[in-house]
Amino acid sequence: MHTDAPTLAEVIDLRQFAPEHMLARIASSFQSLPVGGFIDLQGEAEPATLREQLGQQWPKQFDWESLPPGAAPWRVRLARRPAGKSCCGCCGG
Repeated sequence: MHTDAPTLAEVIDLRQFAPEHMLARIASSFQSLPVGGFIDLQGEAEPATLREQLGQQWPKQFDWESLPPGAAPWRVRLARRPAGKSCCGCCGG
């Protein structure tokens, strides 16, 4: 019998990586995600340029959702979009 189990996200604890290695670690996981797949990132605080760096590497190919906003440790979910697709634009995405 087949049951649909909830999908668990890979959690990458950015506190384990030097700043110069974070993007490579995230890229490795993100590139293997199917469309609709996601990974969760966590750390002490949002790395200052992370969202911008990801946007340069994968423009309009991911959603960025704080989990929950303002919580400690800082957490965000990156979800993969189809290449060339974007949301409605209401949130600036």
